[in-house]
Amino acid sequence: MTTEKFDSEIRTLKKFFEYYCENKHEQSKLYIKSVVYKEHTFVYEFNVCEECAKDISYSINRLEGCIHEEKPRCRKCPNPCYEKPMWKKLAKVMKYGGIHFKLDSIKKSLFS
Repeated sequence: MTTEKFDSEIRTLKKFFEYYCENKHEQSKLYIKSVVYKEHTFVYEFNVCEECAKDISYSINRLEGCIHEEKPRCRKCPNPCYEKPMWKKLAKVMKYGGIHFKLDSIKKSLFS
């Protein structure tokens, strides 16, 4: 995948994990993660708990190893790289954030 797509995928993970962690967990702190992908260095700051930081690291490792030039959605991937328990965990985080982000956008469009 392109470096732009890689960066976009990690920023999406950041947004969803930070929202989920803020609402579901306690004791979040700032984690800084430096990632080298295709000779580009990216530095990300995550404000999450230790458990979510580990899950983000796992997800980033999987993204780095994605074999697809055009990355499909993970649930539609013919060669999933996530282990089943982690896939379910990530799906839960993404579903939680997706529902709330969609509701927020509906509220904004109705009351703006």
